[in-house]
Amino acid sequence: MLNWDDPIGSLKKNKAETAAQAPKKTQENRINTGGESLAEPLSTVSKAALASRIKAPTAQGLRMGAAAEPVRAEDKRIINGKTDINQLAPFKYPWAWKYFLNANKNHWTPTDINMGQDLHDFNHKLTEDEKHVYTNVLAYLTTSDILAMRNIGLAVMEKMSAPELQIYQARQVYEEALHTWTYQHCIESLNLDQGEIYNRYRVIPEINAKIQIANRRLDSILRPDIDLEDPKELANFVMAYIFFAAIFEGCWFYNGFSPIFALQRRGLMKGTAEQLQYIMRDEVMHASFGIRVVKHILVENDVQLDPDAIRDMWDEAEAAEKSYARFLLPRPILGYNAEDHSEQFRFMANRRARQLGLDEPFPGAKCTLPWLDEQANLRKEKNFFETRVTEYQTGGALTWD
Repeated sequence: MLNWDDPIGSLKKNKAETAAQAPKKTQENRINTGGESLAEPLSTVSKAALASRIKAPTAQGLRMGAAAEPVRAEDKRIINGKTDINQLAPFKYPWAWKYFLNANKNHWTPTDINMGQDLHDFNHKLTEDEKHVYTNVLAYLTTSDILAMRNIGLAVMEKMSAPELQIYQARQVYEEALHTWTYQHCIESLNLDQGEIYNRYRVIPEINAKIQIANRRLDSILRPDIDLEDPKELANFVMAYIFFAAIFEGCWFYNGFSPIFALQRRGLMKGTAEQLQYIMRDEVMHASFGIRVVKHILVENDVQLDPDAIRDMWDEAEAAEKSYARFLLPRPILGYNAEDHSEQFRFMANRRARQLGLDEPFPGAKCTLPWLDEQANLRKEKNFFETRVTEYQTGGALTWD
């Protein structure tokens, strides 16, 4: 089963990873010094001789191919690091590489999923209230995943100074683009008005409010003059990262899928829901990875977060989600209502806060959708002769625990 706090099962390995990060000494190590190597056993080479052969790196020296010190894992930092960003190993954060490897096992494309039944359901089975829910969920998600892609690809990746993190985030950028393709595939399959659906975030206040909150966070760190060595700038960057990892992807996306899963539980819109199940697996990892990165940044840079700013962030997100839920579900649909949607957000906010090591923002919130976690764990059995296999797992089974 997928562990929502640690989807790749790496928390128990921290001590082993730390030990593995230390460079191993051998008697016959050969050190590349720009065309020259140390053939002598390291035990016989004096420190002075070693220092004379390995020079401190400079920008000009690296361009000219001159000698430079080897990268040591312990010198790496998630941000504001000084080691060579082009050198992947040795790892300081092997867990980040494991996220990348595991993400590649959840490979899929939306066009492999049959949407024929969804087209029939939408036109002949859904009520007007259910169509309102379905189309507005798509309207929100189409814009949100593009925002998530821009956040990681434009505002976050270039600030990372450990390549093992950048590599997973590159995969994350691809996945956000894939998710946007998924929503577009649903819109096209159902012959919906693309211009009307995509523009809803601009004209419907309840959708626009959530997008503008995210835009404000993104704009605050998407500045060319940002200096993360400034404590205030760094604290703002961390707050933005917390927002996108814990709230935007960890809560809003999670809640964003649940109305469609409610239809799926009644045998409706199953093609759309199946695609959202794959997306949900990705989002679980995005949120988990982001939260883990934040916790490392806090420790490495001794960042002290403003508790009032944290409180305001949760309250603003809850107010926006509650307003969105009332717009999405002015009347309940069978098995789903606005109150359950909002309460599930509060429950998830508490979970994400605990993962971050923060106080729960909404003590006592109840899990109103106990079936929701199961969506990322379901194994879908297919008749080989009727449809393509869609349990996409390359390189062996997905390891979620």
